[in-house]
Amino acid sequence: MSQQNPSFAVVPGAQVARFLDGNEKAVQDLVESAYRIHGAGQTVNPPSYFLRFPDRPSDRIIALPASIGGDVGVDGIKWISSVPGNVAHGIPRASAVLVLNDQKTGYPFACLESSIISATRTASSAALAADRLTRDRERPARLGIIGAGLIARYIHTHLIRTGWSFDEVGIFDLSGEHTAGFRGYLERSGERGAVRTHDGPEELIRSSDLIVFATVAGRPHVTDPAWFAHNPVVLHVSLRDLAPEVILAATNVVDDVEHCLKAETSPHLAERLTGNRDFVDGTLFDVLTGRLSVPANRPVIFSPFGLGVLDLAVGAYVYAEARKSGELRTVDDFFHDMGRY
Repeated sequence: MSQQNPSFAVVPGAQVARFLDGNEKAVQDLVESAYRIHGAGQTVNPPSYFLRFPDRPSDRIIALPASIGGDVGVDGIKWISSVPGNVAHGIPRASAVLVLNDQKTGYPFACLESSIISATRTASSAALAADRLTRDRERPARLGIIGAGLIARYIHTHLIRTGWSFDEVGIFDLSGEHTAGFRGYLERSGERGAVRTHDGPEELIRSSDLIVFATVAGRPHVTDPAWFAHNPVVLHVSLRDLAPEVILAATNVVDDVEHCLKAETSPHLAERLTGNRDFVDGTLFDVLTGRLSVPANRPVIFSPFGLGVLDLAVGAYVYAEARKSGELRTVDDFFHDMGRY
């Protein structure tokens, strides 16, 4: 961006999807790099701000400001809303925009549709964790998904497109309609494993080696550590499904300790119960750098709060691809009064 003539671009969802779809491995590499940059202290990632509504307690809008250095070098903010009632009206629960700011001038230079970016970085983070957390154990062959929605679809897609295959994929959702819809997606996707629907979470958990929680649960609904006695790897993306007793009986890996242990997440509840954080074994950065070895004889739970720096890394990639393709849509005269006097 020229300091003399700042420009502003808008990247719509159709472009975002086109530049990300089919590039899952490249995105996973970007996400891993962002985790390494964050772990090396080259980011600013303050706490997320939750806008809540007394008359709409299930709704929220979250602001995730962040800055990432390294090869990315961009500041910005994601503004993402969650309205569970949208699903009943046939539109996704979450919607979002991402604003990118130039680090030299502070000027925002792009606004990107970000529900796709957010889902992509979430799925890529989960797939990266699944790969790194299973390297010292037998590769999981039975995938179980609790919460059959958009995030689960993205996670499954990223797993398959980064080299995973499964003998069986299990599904459980409170909604029969959503279960059937997700089964239809799996069949259209070419999933080679046998697809099995479950009537409850216990049967699914006990019969799965790799488990994805992608629900909208606001409080724990899985309470028995015995369900995890076969030592699966758990991608606890929705953060609030597991009772403290389940957390305390497992090896726990988070994306960022300070971020994850708040807002009544399952790890936060475990901290309240114990009065300490000793149950947190380390971060994904620790796993990536070899500081943490994950045992094969315990359940492993990855609880990612979701870092704004990941959104910036993926958003900057999409912006660069749109610019390189010549398809970048700039808004003429977005910055209008540029004179000092």
